[in-house]
Amino acid sequence: MNIRDATASDIDALLDLWRRAGAAPSVTDTVHDVARVVASPAASVLVAVDGGTVIGSVIAAFDGWRGNFYRLAVDPARRRSGIARQLVDAGEGRLRALGVRRASALVEGHRPIAQAFWSASGFDHHEGMRRYTKSL
Repeated sequence: MNIRDATASDIDALLDLWRRAGAAPSVTDTVHDVARVVASPAASVLVAVDGGTVIGSVIAAFDGWRGNFYRLAVDPARRRSGIARQLVDAGEGRLRALGVRRASALVEGHRPIAQAFWSASGFDHHEGMRRYTKSL
C-alpha cells in the first residue's frame, strides 16, 4: 500500500470509495467539486492505493486559522488494518509543515466506530460545539 496525493485521474475512484464506505452524501460529491479540492493549494487530498486501486482517502485542509480533516474513508473490506491511521498521520504531517497548530475533524455523529477512531487518534470531542451547514 502507498499513500500519495490524489490526482485528477483519481476523482471517479474517490467518489466510488466514498459511496462504498457509506459516507453521507454531500452536494459537493461531484466530479467538478472533487477536482477543485484536488487542485487546491489549501488542501491535501491523500489517497491510499494498493495495486492501483484507491482503498482510502482523507482531505487535510488549512483555512489559514486551523487545519481540518474531511472524508476519511477506507474501503470496507480493508478496514481495521491501520490504513486510516496512516492517512491521518500523513495529513497531520502536511498540516504541521504549513505551521498548523490545531486541527479539527468532521465526523458523522451516527458512526460510533469513527468517533472512537478520532478519539484514539488524540482528537477531543467538544460536546458544546455544533455544526451548522447550508448548501449554497
